[in-house]
Amino acid sequence: MEESVYINGMNRKGFSALPLSRDLITVTTELGFTAPTPIQMESIPLLLKGKDLIAQSKTGSGKTAAFGLPILEKIEIRHRDVQAFILCPTRELCAQVAREIRKLGRRHAGLQVLVVAGGTPIGPQCFALEKGVHIVVGTPGRVLDHLDRKTLDLRRVKTLVLDEADRMLEMGFEEDVERILAGTPKNRQTVLFSATFPPTIERMSRAYQNSPARIEIKDEEPSEAMDGSASAPKKNKQLVLEVEQNDRVKALLRVIEKYKPESVIVFCNFKASVANVAQELYDAGMSVDALHGDLEQRDRDRILALFRNGSVRILVATDVAARGLDVENLGAVINYELPNQPEIFVHRVGRTGRAGKVGFSVSFYSAREKVKVQAIEEYTSTTLEKEKTPDLSESFSEIIEKISIREPLMQTFYISAGRKDKLRPGDIVGALTGEAGGLPFTQVGKIEIHDRFSYVAVATEIAEKALTALQNGKIKGRKFKVDRVK
Repeated sequence: MEESVYINGMNRKGFSALPLSRDLITVTTELGFTAPTPIQMESIPLLLKGKDLIAQSKTGSGKTAAFGLPILEKIEIRHRDVQAFILCPTRELCAQVAREIRKLGRRHAGLQVLVVAGGTPIGPQCFALEKGVHIVVGTPGRVLDHLDRKTLDLRRVKTLVLDEADRMLEMGFEEDVERILAGTPKNRQTVLFSATFPPTIERMSRAYQNSPARIEIKDEEPSEAMDGSASAPKKNKQLVLEVEQNDRVKALLRVIEKYKPESVIVFCNFKASVANVAQELYDAGMSVDALHGDLEQRDRDRILALFRNGSVRILVATDVAARGLDVENLGAVINYELPNQPEIFVHRVGRTGRAGKVGFSVSFYSAREKVKVQAIEEYTSTTLEKEKTPDLSESFSEIIEKISIREPLMQTFYISAGRKDKLRPGDIVGALTGEAGGLPFTQVGKIEIHDRFSYVAVATEIAEKALTALQNGKIKGRKFKVDRVK
C-alpha cells in the first residue's frame, strides 16, 4: 500500500497517483522525489489529455517536470522528428530545462534532446538536427536562425511550450515568438508557463491557444520538486537593511560574516556595478566571480560551473542570472541594489530556499528607496523584516579575518571530452576513484557533461592528487586534455 503524503493539508499520494507510465514513475523514485508539487499535480493530468494550458507558478515550483513528464510520456522514440519544442527566454534556462528533461528521460533509450541557443557555434546544432532529435529547447533568436536556414523543421511538433512566457515578452521577443509559432502545426498542444499574467500573455493565449485550461498556483508550501527545487515563500527569511551606497561593500562583508552562508548570489542592477563589486571583493581576498550579459557563452558556462561546483563561493550578477540559474543548496541571495520591479525581486530571492529548505535573503536599500520596499511588500503580501544596520566602524581587513567563505570548497577541472565522445559521469568517477586514482568517492563533487567537454569538481584538499591522476591516467581507456578551470 502506497504511503500518502500530506501537503497544504491535503492527503496526496506520490507520483503513482498520476496517470504516468511505470518507467516515469520509477524515474521519480530514482531521483528521490516523493510527492508532486501543486503545479505538477494540477498540470500533468491536463497535459496528458492533450489540453492547451496557461499556468501561473512561481520560480522553483517544479514546472519543468510539470510539462516535461507529459512530453516524455508521449514521445515516440522510433521517430526522430522534433515532437516537442520548448522556447525559453535565456540560454541559461534552456540549458537547465534540457538538463532536467534528460534526467527525467533517463529510461527513454535513444532520447535526443537538443539545446538550440546563441553563444555557441551553429554548425554542431545543424548536424544534430540533420541526424534527428526528439525534443528541442531553444531561444527565439537562434531558433529563427535555424528556421531561416531551413535546418529546423517544426511541422511535426505535437507539444509547444513557452517557458517563462512573460519574461520572453518583457525582453521584446513578441514578434519573434509569433514568427516561430507560425511555423508549427495548428493542431499542436500549446502550453504557456508564466510567473505573471500581463495583457500580452492574455492576447497571446487568445491568439494561439485552443480553449486552454488555466491554473494559478499561489503561495505553495515547499515540497520536493521534480527539477530538484521547491518554492518556499512562507518559510524564506527575507531581511531588508538600510545602508547607503558608499557603505554597501563593507555591509555586504558584514552580512556574509554574520550569517556564514555556504554560497551567495549578489544581485546588482547594472553590469558596471557587478564589475565594481566583484573587483572589491576579489581585492579583499574573497572567492568571487561576476556574471552579466556581455560575457561569451563559454565564459558564462565556465563561471556557472565554478559556482555550482563550490569552486567560487560568491557570484555577483545582473538579472541575466535571476531566471534559469540552477544552483543546488544556494545559501543566500543578497540584493546589493533593489530592482525597480517587485516581480524581479521575487525571481531573485526565489533562487534560495529550495527543496524544502528555508531560504535566506538580505536586501540593501537607501533612505530614498523606502518606496521600493513598500512596493515589494504590497506585491508579495508580506512584511519584510527590518535588519539593524551593522557596525561599519571596523576596517575591511578586520571584517575579512572573521569570514569563513574566503576559500573555495572545491576545485574544478576541465576535460576535453563530453557527451559526443560517449563520456559519462561514471567514467570520470572511475578514473578518480579506481586503482589509478585511488581517491575517495566522497571527495568527488559535481560532474557536468557537455557535448565536447566536461567539468568535474573535487575537494580542494585532494585537488593536486586528482589533477595528476586525470592528467597521467586514462578515462574510459583514452587520454584527454585535463586542466584546472580558473
